[in-house]
Amino acid sequence: MPDQDYWDDAYANAAHIADAASYPPTWSDRAQDFRNRLSERGRAQLGVSYGDTARQAYDLFLPDGTPKGLSIFVHGGYWLRFDRSYWSHFAQGALAQGWAVAMPSYDLCPDVSIADITRQIAKAVVSLAQSVDGPITLSGHSAGGHLVARMLAPGILPADVLTRVKQVVPISPVADLRPLLKTSMKDDLQLDDTKAPAESPVLQPTPSCPVHIWVGGAERPVFLDQAQWLSDAWDYPVAVVPDRHHFDVIDALQDPETDLVRLLTLKT
Repeated sequence: MPDQDYWDDAYANAAHIADAASYPPTWSDRAQDFRNRLSERGRAQLGVSYGDTARQAYDLFLPDGTPKGLSIFVHGGYWLRFDRSYWSHFAQGALAQGWAVAMPSYDLCPDVSIADITRQIAKAVVSLAQSVDGPITLSGHSAGGHLVARMLAPGILPADVLTRVKQVVPISPVADLRPLLKTSMKDDLQLDDTKAPAESPVLQPTPSCPVHIWVGGAERPVFLDQAQWLSDAWDYPVAVVPDRHHFDVIDALQDPETDLVRLLTLKT
């Protein structure tokens, strides 16, 4: 039987990506530049609170004119790290298509549980739905992919909000949390034999909202498995993007003409 070291390595992305340490500071710098530009144009609402802790806040970026809809992106980091400030520039694609784009932060494990984070993202979606009219699309990367998939579970979102959700794109999602019980993360994530299945999208009923799963072809094998498991469980398609790893699979969000952005702006 593989031991904990094996499973820790299986779910370790940075250890298998060239120059991985350069990605977070590059994301942060580009995101800050983007926020500065949008703020100068009066098209950024930053740090809008949706809950009762400092991290329960979102940034909302607005297009020229009336938004065609609202696209919400939820960041990853194994529910343990990062916040909305690293990802702002990934709003560019949907924004150029005339959509408002929102990026929420949330409290992190081990201060809260994954179930708590799920509830926080649901609160963020509800708050944002009250701020921007029209259809809603959801995308999330890695742990964020898990969180947007969880929004489709029965009772997570109010019916009037869920009916507005027209496309969900989990990107490199962790769709089955049970394998994480074999990793050293399990304690910080507060996972056990009850909580892991309860928070696993693969065990949810198949949603009626359209779902398109996205994953990089050069990702760790477990992430290709996770994407396929969700596709099999829900009978929705999975796109495997050649030569993309876990850190650059989201680059397509910056270009308004990519298939990923066209999905999120209801053009395909």
